[in-house]
Amino acid sequence: MKRRVVLAYSGGLDTSVAVHWMGAELGLEVVAVAVDVGQGGDFEAIRSRAIAAGAVEAVVIDARDELAMDFVVPALAANALYEGRYPLVSALSRPVIVRHLVAEARKHGAGAVAHGCTGKGNDQVRFEVGTRALAPDLEIVAPVRVWGMTREETIGYAEKHELPITISRDRIYSIDENLWGRAIECGVLEDPWQAPPAEVFTLTRPRAADPFELAIGFEEGVPVSLDGEPLGLVDLIAAVGEAAGSVGFGRIDMVEGRRVGIKSREVYESPAALALIAAHSDLEGLTLERELMHEKIRLEHRFAELAYDGMWFSPLREALSSFMETTQRHVTGEVRLRLLPGGGLEVVGRRSPRPLYDYGLATYDSADSFRHADAEGFVRLFGLGVQTWAAKQGIGLVDDLAER
Repeated sequence: MKRRVVLAYSGGLDTSVAVHWMGAELGLEVVAVAVDVGQGGDFEAIRSRAIAAGAVEAVVIDARDELAMDFVVPALAANALYEGRYPLVSALSRPVIVRHLVAEARKHGAGAVAHGCTGKGNDQVRFEVGTRALAPDLEIVAPVRVWGMTREETIGYAEKHELPITISRDRIYSIDENLWGRAIECGVLEDPWQAPPAEVFTLTRPRAADPFELAIGFEEGVPVSLDGEPLGLVDLIAAVGEAAGSVGFGRIDMVEGRRVGIKSREVYESPAALALIAAHSDLEGLTLERELMHEKIRLEHRFAELAYDGMWFSPLREALSSFMETTQRHVTGEVRLRLLPGGGLEVVGRRSPRPLYDYGLATYDSADSFRHADAEGFVRLFGLGVQTWAAKQGIGLVDDLAER
């Protein structure tokens, strides 16, 4: 019996060639696994394509709800933005796919999993580290990294072996999409001085002529309603993305540091992700205690870095998620967003049944309940350390600072 390998199958050029190549060159039986994470497409056609390319079996899995609840929710709890900007679009879908690759490998008696990533990208790290975390006994096969073919040569291979795929030699961009956003690279985008052409955008093409508002409701940090209407998370993400994208909001153009050490120019469309993170973060300002919120902000960067680096199934990421989850117990309420044509988004209101905002303490009018007399002693004690330092050791520096 031939050895079996389970391949993360997209239906595109590289993974279709990989099906045939692993069979012909490595003597492997290939089980193709296509995971729907919200990228769209005809999955029945993808299944048929995999079989026609030589797969012994093709499996299609709808993982949209799983991505939303098991991966987007923890990332949203952490307001996760890699390098402060990227909302982990591809980084969140890869561990979902890995989870199913491992499950299908067990089901089909495969001793290896495979992916169609190159040696330059982050996704190879996410697939392989994730697989080793869940199933350290499985081998990894990376055909694109091994065969060394250029794109033109890969197209030639597909044509030679009459693989049933639609091939375009004029394809310019590499695109990855799921329900949390869309990543675009290659072509003219490889020059960081060149502005992204309008043609690369689909989710954020301006359509709305006038400003409008959205009210997003949260329960314990999870988005649950839009303008007062309850919605499942997948549908809510889609609705927020459609609304925010209609004014052109949600574009990111950045040079990011890949895990492999390369600086890469990346363009993203993430209207839903960025709008929901903005709303969620603002609601936390109303509901989280000061010291907890400050420490959470410090750890959010580490969470995003771990997810980006393919360490989703690591003990540290799980521990950070446990911390983030406890912070969300009182993050319940509504946030009002105003969307502005031209790509603008503003938080214009927030409310919660358990706010830490106290009008009597915050106001300066006659309802003021703050005990102002307490402030003198507090301020004196707060500054006592630096006052003592200045009096005993910092005289020269103090004089110098005063002159400046």
